[in-house]
Amino acid sequence: MNISIIGGGAWGTTLGQTLHDNGHRVLIYDINPKAVEKINNHFHPFFDTILPDEVVATTSLKEVIDFSNYFILSVPTKAVRSVLKEINEVLNKPSVFINVSKGIEPQTLKRVSEIVEEEIDKKNLEGFVVLTGPSHAEEVILRKLTLLVSSSKDQKLSEQIQLIFSNEQYLRVYTSNDLIGCEVGGAVKNAIAVISGACTGLGLGENARAAVITRGIIEIIRVVEIMGGKKETAYGLTGIGDLIVTASSENSRNFTAGKKIGQGIPVDQIYAEQKQTIEGIRTIEAMYHLAKEYNVELPMINAAYDIIFNDLPVKEALQNLLSRDLKSEDF
Repeated sequence: MNISIIGGGAWGTTLGQTLHDNGHRVLIYDINPKAVEKINNHFHPFFDTILPDEVVATTSLKEVIDFSNYFILSVPTKAVRSVLKEINEVLNKPSVFINVSKGIEPQTLKRVSEIVEEEIDKKNLEGFVVLTGPSHAEEVILRKLTLLVSSSKDQKLSEQIQLIFSNEQYLRVYTSNDLIGCEVGGAVKNAIAVISGACTGLGLGENARAAVITRGIIEIIRVVEIMGGKKETAYGLTGIGDLIVTASSENSRNFTAGKKIGQGIPVDQIYAEQKQTIEGIRTIEAMYHLAKEYNVELPMINAAYDIIFNDLPVKEALQNLLSRDLKSEDF
């Protein structure tokens, strides 16, 4: 099968190798000529690894659209809407969109599936799938064991993507009928990962990190339910699983960004030094507005918002959290 990848970053290029391993033909689109050149010279643009000769890239959007009617969206969520507008101008056939980025649009609180439905003409939108779960590209490119989840409103399409990506060597994909829960869990865990990193940057220790991860699950569940998903989904790979790997690893750019915030490094400097997108900071902004709109309690995310966007000192934000009314943890 021919599969087009929109975005030749760390994850998109890595999935290109996986699809090649599974016997598919891939073409990667990226606006960065240097990344495209590197891929076509058989080097990963972010990692020190050699790519299969058959994994190729282009800067031509028309070429990648003509190549296939299956499009993997592997671009930062802040760019999704503009990229989809460009695709919609060229696209002239029913196509399937598979999103592998994790985020929510702060201005609208829209999930990527909703943005796709708004920007792609209905006659050309055959289906949408989210492919998500605990997955560092740094490990998948080395073909280390990874489990993902494929979710769609269309169960047959979800199962088709499961088959396309699964192999018996290192990648196993499950399916879920909770598209909202899978999308939201993957997005909100990035926000919690930033907070976990900030605690590490402050030197608060492993006890604090365990507390942040555990209470973070509660905040993820609240958002999942508010947005119409199933709370049970947050207990699986797209919730707890993804949070564990993102909120406790130096491979996580959200965790490392939070760590720098805890060390007192300005957010603008962190953005300037980071080559890859820090989705968690955008998600913190989105979740702060969601909490206000729906009157839902998200104390850690609100504290993180005050640190990042209102310049509240980290230690003062921590003090505010600890001085909240004492309560039971009964569920």
